[in-house]
Amino acid sequence: MNRRLAEGFSADITRTEHPAVRAVVALGANLGDRAATLDAAISELERLPLVDAVRASAAVESVAVKPDGPDADAPAYLNAVAILTTRLAPSVLLAFLQAIEARHGRERRERWGDRTLDLDLIAYGEVVSSDAVLTLPHPRAAERDFVLVPWLSIDPDAELPGRGRVDELIARLGDAP
Repeated sequence: MNRRLAEGFSADITRTEHPAVRAVVALGANLGDRAATLDAAISELERLPLVDAVRASAAVESVAVKPDGPDADAPAYLNAVAILTTRLAPSVLLAFLQAIEARHGRERRERWGDRTLDLDLIAYGEVVSSDAVLTLPHPRAAERDFVLVPWLSIDPDAELPGRGRVDELIARLGDAP
């Protein structure tokens, strides 16, 4: 077993001969210093073991989405997307994302509640999974312009596995009533 420790992370990672996979991570924050939090989270993604070539979009502001729909009275979100190359298994990457959220004060009290940091694994290569712990691609990504627009800004040829080209998904959102 090869052991690689990244600053702020302590985990044994088994290096395998699997090829690197491109993963898409959505970042969002609507509490605290949102911009600083997103910047710090992107820096932490860059330091993850077995992760290379992190590219991040510019942040975009969006209205908070609650279970009942958009909530203009809630604090607005800053959202960004990072594309990274990784040799981590999807479940291990998810665990690292949740650890980053926790370090930034993320509390899971209510579904779709306000948060200091939200990191969602949107896509992991071409993997399609309906696992209860990690559904891939993210089940609501195709409906979220605050994910699709920043993603498209750093990857004009982006595709959401099983759903299609990101530019076409955005166009469909624009056609929705």
